[in-house]
Amino acid sequence: MFLEDCRVLENSHIGGNYYLMKLQGDKVIEPSCAGQFFMLQCKNEATLLRRPISLHYINRKENVVEFYYEVKGKGTKEFSCLSEGDFINIQGPLGHGFTTDIEKKTIVVVGGGMGIAPMKLLIESLSEKNNVIFICGGRNAESIKILENMNLENIETIITTDDGSKGRKGNVTLPLREILSERKVDGVYTCGPHIMMEFVAKTAEEFGVYCEVSLEERMACGVKACVGCSILTNEGMKKVCHDGPVFDSRIVIDVNPKETVPCSCGK
Repeated sequence: MFLEDCRVLENSHIGGNYYLMKLQGDKVIEPSCAGQFFMLQCKNEATLLRRPISLHYINRKENVVEFYYEVKGKGTKEFSCLSEGDFINIQGPLGHGFTTDIEKKTIVVVGGGMGIAPMKLLIESLSEKNNVIFICGGRNAESIKILENMNLENIETIITTDDGSKGRKGNVTLPLREILSERKVDGVYTCGPHIMMEFVAKTAEEFGVYCEVSLEERMACGVKACVGCSILTNEGMKKVCHDGPVFDSRIVIDVNPKETVPCSCGK
């Protein structure tokens, strides 16, 4: 884990409340892997806590780190106002990412909504030595415009939208079920809304296929110093920021938790 002041190279408005920020990095580049996240610092003193943002992509040749994010509150609103040449302090990489040290496997990658964020680096990491099928879902065409920033030329890609404005109308579950029933699949990796991941995990389990889920919880520290992101698993209490955010779906008792553990800082 490193702390680094990175220069903003680009901070583009993708559409709606979605933005893509590219930073010039150094120390954070080499150790980063798909599924990890960073804690980004706000300059506004009234916003004390860093904001956890999933790693979108790493360009190791040019030392560039990319973050795809949605403006939801004061912190992310501040990020959207950053311009080329500005600096932002980032902390990371943090957490446990997806399993990518595999080869000659068929992996179905399922991303929904903001869960598309870690998929650019994940697909590139897996596709070097494996067969990757990408299922991507969103509310509408605008919510998945970030796909234009991803190299999917040689990747079998299935797009679904709730309103049918792009790809197939519906959600990601049906095409996933079709693939698992027709082909030999070695694993399913997913990130997105909790309810979506719950269905993906249950579908994978039904077909006896290994599944990894990337969970999202409220985080205060990002370094397991508080209990804000604690979840109950078959192996006891785990902290999403340290033990995850990627977990084997079989140990997660409830992928779509109905209760959350309050953060010790009161946030």
